Amino acid sequence: MDLTDSGAGLTGRVAVSIIERMNPTSSRAAVDQELKQLERRVDELVALVSQLQEENRALRQRQDSMMTERATLLQKNEQVRARVEAMIGRLKAMEHNA
Repeated sequence: MDLTDSGAGLTGRVAVSIIERMNPTSSRAAVDQELKQLERRVDELVALVSQLQEENRALRQRQDSMMTERATLLQKNEQVRARVEAMIGRLKAMEHNA
């Protein structure tokens, strides 16, 4: 059986296997280095997730605060509107009485 006929994946694996048998120390060092790189990347991702979770918490807290402030402002706006309408009503009544 010709190894090149079975696809690049098998050919690549066979080549890696041959290289490992020829120089197992350098292959092991390469694997160790790759594992260390992966470990660093995982640590970076864990830190990023932690940072994003904190930002998300802060944003949710800010959103809650702003929603409360908005509700308060809407209530005050309604009170002012009612007072202005009452003043307009009193002015019209004074106008008709004069």
